[in-house]
Amino acid sequence: MLIGEQSWEFQNKPVILGTATVVGPDEGQGPLGDQFDVVHQDTKLGEDSWEKAEKRMLEEAAKLAIQHSGVAKTDINFYVGGDLMNQIISNSFAVRSLQIPYVGVFGACSTSMESLAVASMMVDGGYAQHAMAATCSHNCTAEKQFRYPTEYGSQKPPSAQYTVTGAGAAVIGKQGSGSGPVVTGATIGRVIDMGIKDPFNMGAAMAPAAVDTLQSHFRDFNREPGYYDLIVTGDLAKVGYAMAKELLHRHGIPIDKTVYKDCGLMIYDLENQAVQSGGSGCGCSATVTYGHLLKRLAKGELKRILVVATGALLSPLSFQQGESIPGIAHAVAIESGE
Repeated sequence: MLIGEQSWEFQNKPVILGTATVVGPDEGQGPLGDQFDVVHQDTKLGEDSWEKAEKRMLEEAAKLAIQHSGVAKTDINFYVGGDLMNQIISNSFAVRSLQIPYVGVFGACSTSMESLAVASMMVDGGYAQHAMAATCSHNCTAEKQFRYPTEYGSQKPPSAQYTVTGAGAAVIGKQGSGSGPVVTGATIGRVIDMGIKDPFNMGAAMAPAAVDTLQSHFRDFNREPGYYDLIVTGDLAKVGYAMAKELLHRHGIPIDKTVYKDCGLMIYDLENQAVQSGGSGCGCSATVTYGHLLKRLAKGELKRILVVATGALLSPLSFQQGESIPGIAHAVAIESGE
């Protein structure tokens, strides 16, 4: 049901029945390397292009999530997903092999929680018995599309982010159809544009959107940050994370009452890996959430988390026209279900 101005409260608390994460070599060497289901040592996964490798990662994650859920593929009513490639081709071509009715979505790096929110809404509203949410990104495909050709090896400033090579998928079902954490609510973000034009400083472009969505979430649900054991933003990395904390304090949001982290800082070791400001990409918050964070929920280390995936809504076309980089953020509340 709609709650407040831009949030959904899921009355039937859809269950996350199974998840899977597939990552590349850099992610496997990071602090969360042992939290992922599959770690590939070859960025091309044996394919003849990085684009085909990205699609294959997503296919692996989707099939493995179905296996972990215990649900037959034929019993999944809808697949909701998107990615960073033009016309979200990684998802479109991956779902071609799955043959599940498909809803393609795009929120740039916020797509992980956008897809989870929509899939949960389908199940909560009785429009699906089971739905899948999935997304992916690849460092080499994203760099080629949004910045410079990967082979060019251009030098990047410290504010730049390193697109995560990874895919994450989750199967959502009705309460009682299996054990697992539950999705209790979501806040759909607004497009916020502060006029940032630097594609090497996406953290600054996305941070205001993350703060706006957090404000909306706390207002709509009448909650304080302390309601959650952990709040994570998706892809702000070092620069955007610092900005978000400053903005939250300026707006009087007592973020210090809970633990606040960023997936882009969690997935890599910034001291020992050449990832500039930290991680980004659709696969960033997807792999950290469906891998590391849900494992912590399963262990009882966390009871309530809020994942705020952030996206920079730029494209080569908009950049060539001198447009700024709008930001978007979508928040999903996940609880242990106990």
